[in-house]
Amino acid sequence: MNHFIYFRALKHAEHTVFCVEKGQKTFRDAQFGKSMAYSSGQQVKRSILEAVSSELNMPFAPTTFVFNVDKKKQLGEGEAWSACNPAYIDQLLGGWMKAESGGENRTLKRRSPFSISAMRPLHPLLATYVKENLTFDRSDKPENQDIIIKDANGKVLSTEEVQDLLTGTNRSLHRKWVPDNARTTGLFVHDVALDLRTLFAVSLNEFEPEIRPETAEKLRAEGWIEGETVFGKSLIAPKELRDKVIPAIAHALINWRVTTNQSRTFSLMETLAVAISPNANKLAAAIRTKLKEEEDKVEPIVDDSLENVATFITLPAAGYIRTNTESADALEKAEENLIEMMQRYPYENQLQEVALA
Repeated sequence: MNHFIYFRALKHAEHTVFCVEKGQKTFRDAQFGKSMAYSSGQQVKRSILEAVSSELNMPFAPTTFVFNVDKKKQLGEGEAWSACNPAYIDQLLGGWMKAESGGENRTLKRRSPFSISAMRPLHPLLATYVKENLTFDRSDKPENQDIIIKDANGKVLSTEEVQDLLTGTNRSLHRKWVPDNARTTGLFVHDVALDLRTLFAVSLNEFEPEIRPETAEKLRAEGWIEGETVFGKSLIAPKELRDKVIPAIAHALINWRVTTNQSRTFSLMETLAVAISPNANKLAAAIRTKLKEEEDKVEPIVDDSLENVATFITLPAAGYIRTNTESADALEKAEENLIEMMQRYPYENQLQEVALA
C-alpha cells in the first residue's frame, strides 16, 4: 500500500521578490557559482495553508504570545503557543508544538503530515537574480512635504541650521534612496511529501501526547472515531470532514502562490507543470534539466512518459519547455488526480489494509 503522495510543481516567476532579507533570500550554488533566490519551505507551507483556509472559508487557529519580565523589569521574548487542536484546519495540516516553561503540563507535539521543500530554481542557469536601486520620490510636489532633520542628540534642526547643513551640496530632501533591491526571474520548482497515515489521524499516545484529554473528548463529541495506525491508537477525522477538506488540499497544492506580507512586486507565478507519484524517486526525473553541449546552456524537460507518475502540463509551459502535450485543463486534471489518491486511502482501517496487502 502507498502511504505517501509525492508532488512536484514547476512555476514561472517574473521580476518578483519572494521574501525580504536584504531584499531577497538567496543561497549560492556550489557547482555553477551563482547566487539563487528562493522561497523557504516554511513560507511555501504557510502559503499553502492559507490557500486551504481560504478555499474552506475557515479561520486560522488563535495564537497566544507569551512574554517574560525579568528582575530589571525588562520585557523579554517568551513562547508562542498554538491551539493544539486539529479542529482548526491549519493545525490539523500544519502541526504544532506547545512547550510551557515552568508549567506542569507536558509538551504537546504534532508533526505536520506535509513535508515541504523550499521553492528554488529548477537549475542555476534557468533563473536570474538582479539588484536595482529604488527611490521614494516626491520631488515634483515639494509644497506637500514636511522635512525633519535631527542632530545626534535627537534635537530637530531649525530651517537656518538645515540651510547651513546643505550649503555646498546637491542633496535632495524629497527623495529617499533604497539601494540594492533584489528581484528574481526564472523557472522554480518545489516538492511536497504528504503522509496519508497522519493526514487525518491524531495520536492518543499518552507518553508523547499530541493533544490534551479534554481536546480528545471534544473531538469524539464532534464525530472523530478511535482507530489504530502504525503509530498506535489515534483519533480519526470523520468522513464528512475528510470529504470537505480533501478537495481544498488538492486545490491549494495546485493554485497557491506566495501571499505573506514579505512578498512584494506581484507576479502571476503561474504553474507550468505538475508531477504526482507514490514514488519519490520518480519526481526528479519527471521535471528535470539537461545540460547541452554548448557552454552554459541547459534545457528544462517535463517528461510525461514515466511509469507510475502522473504529469500535467499547462498551456503557458509551451513558452519555456518543448512539449506537445500541454492542455487547457491540466491543473483541473491534476486536482482530480490528487483528490482520487487521497480519497482512496483507508484512513479508518490502515493496519487491516496493510495486513491484506
